[in-house]
Amino acid sequence: MSAPADILIIDDEVQIRRLLRLTLEGAGHRVREAATAALGLNEAVTLRPDAVILDLGLPDADGLDVLRRIREWTTLPVLILSVRDQEAQKIAALDAGADDYLTKPFGGGELLARIRVLLRRAAISGAAEPAIVSFGDAEVDFTNRQVTRSGQPVALTPKEYELLRLLLRHRGKVVTHTQLLRELWGPANKSDQTHALRVHMTHLRQKLEPCPTRPIFLRTEPGVGYRFVE
Repeated sequence: MSAPADILIIDDEVQIRRLLRLTLEGAGHRVREAATAALGLNEAVTLRPDAVILDLGLPDADGLDVLRRIREWTTLPVLILSVRDQEAQKIAALDAGADDYLTKPFGGGELLARIRVLLRRAAISGAAEPAIVSFGDAEVDFTNRQVTRSGQPVALTPKEYELLRLLLRHRGKVVTHTQLLRELWGPANKSDQTHALRVHMTHLRQKLEPCPTRPIFLRTEPGVGYRFVE
């Protein structure tokens, strides 16, 4: 049996949540429940669970959107549990950041086995990440998609925010131009978007660096890409 873990269930079906609770608590895990996307995201931030079991058919948002929001600030294990059994739907969920996909109805033994695998992977990789990152006088709240500087809101364009998020998620590591272009503009990005990438970085530095022309946080790795330095 794996060590007890905090598991968050985000599912609007009362019967499914009851079954999951019985199964998980029977294996020694601690369980929290949320019936909506909004409550689930709030619980994910406040509880900081070891793993999430997420339904795709939520009443107030699509589960894929919830998954993408979670992936903006953490790599904690997410198991999709859904009645959607088409291959394309499974691929979409895995591409959006799901760690595993299990269709309803499901067996309790298989569910627990998949949870054990996800928890083992997380323990090896050290999946926990902060929901808020501070540097200099700036603060980035990934949960609420808010950026402030000295307590005042900083207006970022969607591309600027995504660029900052990617660098902070890989802080300390070089993120190549190719990686950034693929993440920001998709696999079909064009070479002329390299210039747009530089422009977005310039704007980020103007908004967040103490001295934009001599950046200390958002560094350029000449000919390779960019790196966030704490």
